[in-house]
Amino acid sequence: MSLTPANEAFIATLKAHLPDKAVRPVAERYLEEPRGKWHGQAGVLVAPDTVEGVAAAVRCAAEARVAVVPYGGGTGLVGAQVMSNGPLPMLLSLERLNSIRAVYPEENVIVAEAGATLQTVQDAALAADRLFALSIASKGTAQIGGNLATNAGGLNVLRYGNARDLCLGLEAVLPNGNIWHGLTRLRKDNTGYDLRNLLVGSEGTLGVITAAALKLSPRPARSGTAVFVVPDPAAALSLLSMLRAQVGESVSAFELVHRQGLEFLTEKLPHVRQMFDTPPEWMVLIELGLPRGLDPQAEFESLFAEAAEAGLVTDGLIAQNEAQAAAFWEVRETIPEANRLVGGLSSHDISLPLSVLAEFIETAGKALAKHGEYRVNCFGHLGDGNLHYNVYPAFGKTRADYGSEALEVADLVHDLAVKLGGSFSAEHGVGRLKAHELERYADPTRLAALRAIKSALDPLGIMNPGAVLPL
Repeated sequence: MSLTPANEAFIATLKAHLPDKAVRPVAERYLEEPRGKWHGQAGVLVAPDTVEGVAAAVRCAAEARVAVVPYGGGTGLVGAQVMSNGPLPMLLSLERLNSIRAVYPEENVIVAEAGATLQTVQDAALAADRLFALSIASKGTAQIGGNLATNAGGLNVLRYGNARDLCLGLEAVLPNGNIWHGLTRLRKDNTGYDLRNLLVGSEGTLGVITAAALKLSPRPARSGTAVFVVPDPAAALSLLSMLRAQVGESVSAFELVHRQGLEFLTEKLPHVRQMFDTPPEWMVLIELGLPRGLDPQAEFESLFAEAAEAGLVTDGLIAQNEAQAAAFWEVRETIPEANRLVGGLSSHDISLPLSVLAEFIETAGKALAKHGEYRVNCFGHLGDGNLHYNVYPAFGKTRADYGSEALEVADLVHDLAVKLGGSFSAEHGVGRLKAHELERYADPTRLAALRAIKSALDPLGIMNPGAVLPL
């Protein structure tokens, strides 16, 4: 069905149903996205501070057949928060719906509104002596509703899971403007189709998440951070296996870092203090969260001794205090910013079965070397198989020197990942950037089911059109 623009008549309707503070002109920042691939458009910005206000806005949009583009913290990397063509949509910001409604320490549950930043949720958990484990670099800006809408991953997936795994219940507004009161705090609720898991990861195409009941965890009694230099990714995977045999599920993070990323830091962010004077070819950043009675320092020393004897590590550093640990993590968490400053040719957020991950890195590197002259920064969450495999122009060149090669590089990387049983989208989502990849790689039966679900819940097609499923 055809959509209509958010024109003056529609804005007048919104103002008749919402408080004055909720209906606003569209500031430029709402039309931008971090990588600068698109510039959005919108006829009006709506920022309600209640779920009833969100419902009223969506109901108005449904009646007028105006597209709705939900907007969280604006940190998404696949363009789900910007709509650059078609009739002017209504931007629906959750920024004023930002309260922590309740914390239940004895249940290990927190109830947060969608506009609360991830940092706010983490701080509220910490105040109750609990841990909210989801952690991404943009936690000070990214909102929990957006984290859930994209099923965000981040640094601690290895131990705690994706955003989906940390969600017990949701409150959401469906495309017809009805409110779903699903804020259950139950671990077991086997009562039919799981609407919660349908909305998590749907990127605003099936409804608008307005609040969530989220899982908390006890804070580890002791934590530790270390960096080990490894010969190659295969050795890193063997090291992870050795570590898990030693400490079980106490491995909170296991990050793979390549020399190219460290060189980008030296080039673009020289103030970031690195661990080694000469960047190693490969290293892993490890975080442990241990129960009482176990000493992180002793565990790392034991691991290093065993791994060195097996030829899996050649050097290492163990953080002696929280400041050193934070400095280690600063290196890892500023690599994406250095990447942005260098300027990528083709960036890839892929996942692979662990058993083929080293094969992928070797095969992709050889294929790219045959294809052209590039720099590759391969880094990511090794423990859960999520690689950020990013390709950059050779030194002294820019993206403009490569013409259409960026698309060829993306196809090469994604084709190989899918061939080896992986996915072209691991934690950033599909958005508008990868909608056609979904159409290309998805099993036809699954794709048909996705379209049927979209049609059933959003028959007017107003919810974030063009995201996930191409128009």
